[in-house]
Amino acid sequence: MNKDTLKILLIEDDDIDIMSIKRTLKKKNIVNELVVAKDGIEALDILRGTNDVEKISPPKIILLDLNMPRMNGLEFLEEIRNDKILQSSIVFVLTTSNSDEDKCNAYKKNIAGYILKSNINNQFMEAITMLNLYWKIVEFPE
Repeated sequence: MNKDTLKILLIEDDDIDIMSIKRTLKKKNIVNELVVAKDGIEALDILRGTNDVEKISPPKIILLDLNMPRMNGLEFLEEIRNDKILQSSIVFVLTTSNSDEDKCNAYKKNIAGYILKSNINNQFMEAITMLNLYWKIVEFPE
């Protein structure tokens, strides 16, 4: 599989954070397609191809904010982990929440990592570098 075909689904409701993430991906020369959903409900439509939304084709990595309207990140995680098709999705949480309760609840839902957006400068750049290395090294099924 060509790793450049790996799609990134960003689930984020803050336009400034979306722009920051796009800028960081560009700075790191990550050219993978980025699909943006504003909340968990829109993300589920993208993943399932429901409500007249075009379905994103696999493989994919999901970058998930926790604090969103309509369906927050933890509710979204609950939904995909109970879905036979989506349950193996690779999810990294990108959030402002430094709450141990949120961290524990997210890790209980088998996330791949928990990254604080407050570290948007150097540590965030390192996290994006790590994500880039992750999908270049890890093998995905065809």
